[in-house]
Amino acid sequence: MEVRRLLFLVLIISLALFAVVYAVMMWLNNRSRRNRLELLSDPARPKDELMLRKRWQQFLQTAYIVGCSVPLLSAYIRKVRKRVSGVHAYEEFYLRHEVMKVTLSILGTLGISVAVLFLLNPSLSFLLLVLLTAVVINSLLIDMVVNRLERRLLVQMLDLFSDIRHRYHQHGMVDEALQEAAESADDEAGLHTRKIAEALISNNPSEELEKYYEAAPNRFLKAFAGISYMIMEFGDKVKEQGSIYLQGLSGLTKEIHLEILRRSKLDYLLKGLNVIALVPLFFTKPIERWARSSFPAMDEFYMSKLGYAAKILIYIVIILSFVLLQKLQQNDETTYRAGRNSRPWEKAISRIPLFRVMAAWVAPHPGSADYSKVVRLMKETGTELTYEWFYIRRVVYSLIVFAVTLTMTLYLHQMSRHHIMYDPVVQDSFFGQTTITQQEEGKRLSSRDQEVMRRVNMSPEATYAEIAEQLQQAESKGLGKDELVDSANRILGKLQAYHNEYFKWWELVLCLFAGMLGYEWPFWLLLFQRKLRYMDMRHEVYQYQTVISMLREMDRISVEEILEWMDRFAVIFKIPIQKCLIHYDHGGEMALQQLKEEVRFTEFQRIVDKLLLSVEKIPISQAFDDLEGEMSFYFEQRKQDYERIIDTKAGLGRLIGFAPMYSLIFIYLVIPLIAMSFMQMNIYYEQIQKI
Repeated sequence: MEVRRLLFLVLIISLALFAVVYAVMMWLNNRSRRNRLELLSDPARPKDELMLRKRWQQFLQTAYIVGCSVPLLSAYIRKVRKRVSGVHAYEEFYLRHEVMKVTLSILGTLGISVAVLFLLNPSLSFLLLVLLTAVVINSLLIDMVVNRLERRLLVQMLDLFSDIRHRYHQHGMVDEALQEAAESADDEAGLHTRKIAEALISNNPSEELEKYYEAAPNRFLKAFAGISYMIMEFGDKVKEQGSIYLQGLSGLTKEIHLEILRRSKLDYLLKGLNVIALVPLFFTKPIERWARSSFPAMDEFYMSKLGYAAKILIYIVIILSFVLLQKLQQNDETTYRAGRNSRPWEKAISRIPLFRVMAAWVAPHPGSADYSKVVRLMKETGTELTYEWFYIRRVVYSLIVFAVTLTMTLYLHQMSRHHIMYDPVVQDSFFGQTTITQQEEGKRLSSRDQEVMRRVNMSPEATYAEIAEQLQQAESKGLGKDELVDSANRILGKLQAYHNEYFKWWELVLCLFAGMLGYEWPFWLLLFQRKLRYMDMRHEVYQYQTVISMLREMDRISVEEILEWMDRFAVIFKIPIQKCLIHYDHGGEMALQQLKEEVRFTEFQRIVDKLLLSVEKIPISQAFDDLEGEMSFYFEQRKQDYERIIDTKAGLGRLIGFAPMYSLIFIYLVIPLIAMSFMQMNIYYEQIQKI
């Protein structure tokens, strides 16, 4: 009954905390949109409310300055700022406001949750487990906030493009349309529109736009800025379908609609799976407590090495599931920019000669089939690690997993010895709870067994006669024949089990096998990422086709400029396209041919083939003359591909998200319960035969 009340209380508190945090975040979000307008003179608004808002903003600014001076907190604030700055990159005051709002919300939620859970279960081991879970959930909450900001910016861009279309019809000038639309746009979209307009009217618009491309939060704003610049530079053209500039805005609007629908549906299908994957962390102890109170024979499993190994296995499944779900829910565009790290830890470790030698020893040599396989996998996944750093990572993971497994094995042996010596003697009862009298009797028998084992010097060679003699001396009241036989046999079994707890050769093999799994884990993770990226490669190629369909109508457009545009959109194929641009001046055909050989994706290779024809043989408009007629087909095909991709990711997400719960139920409860019931039945059968 106590366990049920505890679980119900944890559930109620968790739901209440989530509801409070969600309400606070929505309230702060709605209020922040009106901050700048409300700070202006508004006679209709009470002065007290304006003062309260002003004090709240001053508090956030002061908290930002103070937090940046605290060592650990400053690193966390910089991490949040890096993620949020992609959306709020150009107004320092508003950026600090948003960063501290996110920081205080996340830390406050996690702090209250950790405190409540620790009060419910004041255990040091449980506290460490909760802190580990809080660190994991922290990244999830940051991703949720950033995804919400990115989706809100996409929705604002739809209204922005509609307003720009109206202003462009009025004035026929791009810069005037952007400046007027920026005044009435929402906060984030208005900031980016003003930045683009300032870059277009600057003395060096090309250089200013390159700076903007580095900080733009999504590819749609990059394309919008580039199209606006091309129209201002070369002028607009009116074709049968209408203005090229307005066609470009229509194409971007369709792309944004697809992106919003894709994100919304994927978030809906995968919503809550991260929480479901982490829930078993908090239910291992209640399940164990219920099983031990209802089935006393389960004590033998939960206090044994096998029980602790099952618990460790469940924790490993939970961590792996959470990592895979994070990879599954990541947006490639954001991941690419956020994933850049000029100082990876592999680079620092590579300076140690021992690790360099080990990595060179295990890595396949250049020219071998395995070498080509790994290099191609790294290219296809877009990892920024070098070949040497990747194998240093594999070596380090292997050593860490081997060391952790070895340490846990030795710890389990020591823990088993402790349980053999000090655990109360279990009575022959499978169902129900043990009474207080039985518990006291078990402790008394355990103390007597310890005394007898010490009298024989814990010797594994102690005979039955020696133990029986010591038992008679230890028990002042004397022992009956049956009780003496049972006690002596039990102590002999304890001595044998105690000395059997040593590190065995097959455990060393098990540790080495675990080290091999740690070595292969980075490689398997790349395979998983490649599978997900194959789903999105066609999505990116379709966007190239949309861009080329607009660029091919412009005069003086060149193949190199199209490649530059593709580079602005690129995420998966970014590195190969950048290499092609670097080598293009030394020979366009050779650079494009190298690009085609490096990227083994059929749809992308077709684009490269048409670019090869456009280098010297035919104009770009003729090379892509069939593109306009196929755009409607491609658009419908993309929607179907999106549905398949989303369904595939949703299926993988459900499988991965529920794996920890299945592991907890079957590995930690059902299978041990069945095994212990069979063992108990064998004991009862032997007792019946003795009657």
